[in-house]
Amino acid sequence: MMSNFIRTGFAVAALSLAPLAAQAADLKRGGYKAPAYTSPSYVNWSGLYLGINGGYGFGKANVSNAFGSTGDFSVKGAVIGGTLGYNLQTGIWVWGIEGDLDYSNIKGSTSSACVPDCTVSNTWLGTARARIGYAGWGNWLPFLTGGAAFGNVKTDLGAVTDSRTKIGWTAGLGLEYALLTNWSVKGEYLYTDLGTATCPAATCVVDTTTKFKTNLVRLGVNYRF
Repeated sequence: MMSNFIRTGFAVAALSLAPLAAQAADLKRGGYKAPAYTSPSYVNWSGLYLGINGGYGFGKANVSNAFGSTGDFSVKGAVIGGTLGYNLQTGIWVWGIEGDLDYSNIKGSTSSACVPDCTVSNTWLGTARARIGYAGWGNWLPFLTGGAAFGNVKTDLGAVTDSRTKIGWTAGLGLEYALLTNWSVKGEYLYTDLGTATCPAATCVVDTTTKFKTNLVRLGVNYRF
């Protein structure tokens, strides 16, 4: 009698625990799943950076005095140099200042209104600019830029040569891409106007003016600290 009662108790307990065992089995089969890996797309552009740049310049020069004008003639050549800048990122906007100083081989000559010819050259060129960029496209940073330009304008009239350091303005746009580390690469276009350089009569016999304007297309590599 007692043994039947014990067997009946075990049977009731087993039936009661069966649903709990099934639920535990379901939990085990479901298990814990780690969230899917998503590669980071946010780039922090803030901070100091240093880089190199190089490219090509092309534009127009004009030499004129009391005897006439050469009219516009082409100048062109390569540029290469260094870059220093600082960015501050606020949300998707990147505000920055950037300066560069390049060796320049931009030059050109004409025989129009010149005997034997007039040559205008630029041996160094620098800029100091503000930049504003949009950081809402992952690693890409399109930007607008503008500020001051400075460099030398050298005018060779054959018998007389005059070189002046001029300050003008520049404006342009570009696109920068952040690599996996602190490195980035960029391409940019700048229009640069160094204004008018005047050679006085004491040097050039008569007051002579030279106008110098160029378009710069450059590539660069920057390292962000």
